Amino acid sequence: MSKKINRREFLTRSALIGAAGIAAPSILTSCSGKGVTPLREKGSYYVPELMDKAIDGRPLKVGLVGCGGRGSGAVINLLDAADGITVTALGDTYADRLADVRKRLIEERGQEVPEDHCFVGFDAYKKVIDSGIDMVILTTPPVFRPMMFQYATEKGVHSFLEKPIAVDAKGYRLIMATARQAQAKGLSVVTGTQRHHQRNYVEAFQKIQEGMIGEITGGNVYWNQGMLWCRNREKGWSDMEWMIRDWVNWKWLSGDHICEQHVHNIDVFMWMTGKHPIKATGFGSRQRRLTGDQYDNFSVDFEFENGVHLHSMCRQIDGCANEIREIVRGTKGVWDSKDDTIRDTSGKVLWAFDPEAEKAAHAQTNPYVLEHVDWVNHIRRGEAHDEATDTGLSSLAGVMGRESAYTGKVVDWDDISAADMDYLPEKLENGPMDMSKYIVAIPGIPQGDQKR
Repeated sequence: MSKKINRREFLTRSALIGAAGIAAPSILTSCSGKGVTPLREKGSYYVPELMDKAIDGRPLKVGLVGCGGRGSGAVINLLDAADGITVTALGDTYADRLADVRKRLIEERGQEVPEDHCFVGFDAYKKVIDSGIDMVILTTPPVFRPMMFQYATEKGVHSFLEKPIAVDAKGYRLIMATARQAQAKGLSVVTGTQRHHQRNYVEAFQKIQEGMIGEITGGNVYWNQGMLWCRNREKGWSDMEWMIRDWVNWKWLSGDHICEQHVHNIDVFMWMTGKHPIKATGFGSRQRRLTGDQYDNFSVDFEFENGVHLHSMCRQIDGCANEIREIVRGTKGVWDSKDDTIRDTSGKVLWAFDPEAEKAAHAQTNPYVLEHVDWVNHIRRGEAHDEATDTGLSSLAGVMGRESAYTGKVVDWDDISAADMDYLPEKLENGPMDMSKYIVAIPGIPQGDQKR
């Protein structure tokens, strides 16, 4: 089956580290009024230093675990972000994906990873992390992220975690515990919620924290697009191999697209508010998906403290109206990511991001590169940095919305965070799977009564 669309072409609350970072020069027009009450005081939230390239410093060795499209893109983004970076180890479950990345690094960047530092199999991540690297890029299917992050942290390796970083409650709890360990060890951890390193979003975040829209009263977030890619099963593939190669369509591997993709939009609202939802009421369905056991649309009402509601909508169906957007509403105005503006209640523009000014002021405008600039800066300065905690919260919010839609019930934050939910199979090996377990959820019917 051919690819229909690249999901990355189109992001937890801010990471609190005790002191605010240094913001890049403001690229905006604004007429903020006097006497505005801040939503949060400066110094209580993090603002990244969005320089074009990371600071110079000691040479760093990086390993890549997960050599698919996102992994190959992320390692190139890192090489664009900083000088003095050498890719010294690669790991993947399957040799052909690893070979593709190895070839790309030679052809595009002149870096050849030695054969004895190319590892294949379910334990490849351990071999990569144990190979003498300083930093690791983890871009496997998301279900594996918590255990790999835990191992990297135990070994004192700095981690880049592609989103989402948890697809179930057990994984979320492991992420949160490991994030605290990483902080204690002084490690730098950055996640793939790249809007946190995208200048228009960062400027909007600052304005909202400064109080430009007043107290937040609600919002809307959307990721509606056409169908994503899928893989038809090929001769010789075991159940496990097919599912991993078709991972984006299986909920145990991806968490369903409300977690895997729509987490970006949910995360933006949580970042802007600094809060997580306390309950979710949602619905969804499967209309036209070709493989896997996921839904292809969700609509969720997330309730936050003080009666604030977020409407979340995501869809992956061809031939429908598409929208990728976040809106945050306040007592004094509205921020809309569609046109990068903040307007007051009468519609007057209070702030507008100027992309042409950004291009004039900066050589680097790609947030996928800028997130790695931030990562390397913290490593070379010897600073601990934690984005895993907040992306863990955003990932669990996606899980909460998913479970509400799957069950047809209201799901509380406390219940989902403590749930006995573990999507990782007991055995990780190529071979047969009990495919009767992987069924499309039917709301209103207990899971044990559902049949394939």
